[in-house]
Amino acid sequence: MRELVYDRAAAVAYARKWAMTRNPAYYDFENIGGDCTNFASQCIYAGAKVMNFTPVMGWYYRSAADRTASWSGVEYLYEFLVNNKSVGPYGHVVARREARQGDIVQLGRRSGDFYHTPVITAVTPEILVAAHTYDALDRPLSSYDYDVVRFIHIDGVRGW
Repeated sequence: MRELVYDRAAAVAYARKWAMTRNPAYYDFENIGGDCTNFASQCIYAGAKVMNFTPVMGWYYRSAADRTASWSGVEYLYEFLVNNKSVGPYGHVVARREARQGDIVQLGRRSGDFYHTPVITAVTPEILVAAHTYDALDRPLSSYDYDVVRFIHIDGVRGW
């Protein structure tokens, strides 16, 4: 495997282009649980340009019926990113001050149940995000109502 650069500018450009609409190349999960993590994965893919086609435990999208849970599920994306030792993007949880554009945020309840995955579009010093389900572009993170938050920094990408 070789180390690739995560293109943060490409991830943010994708987020800006598709935040308020839907890319027809991807299924819209809005009415069956939400589209936020699907959108976050699309943004990460725009910056990574590599999917991990490992059945079940990888991170890929071919169609609504042929994808991994990590592509569209909040907790599954988290688990993939922080545990990925193979092909594709990988990252780790960081403090708010270490979050950068192109990283993702996950919002949760006091119980530890995380339910929303926006993408960071700017740190100005306010963190601004783009998201689906509750469509947003450059929405201040402070305007969301949540109990806990985690910031997942995309460290890089591994390719073949």
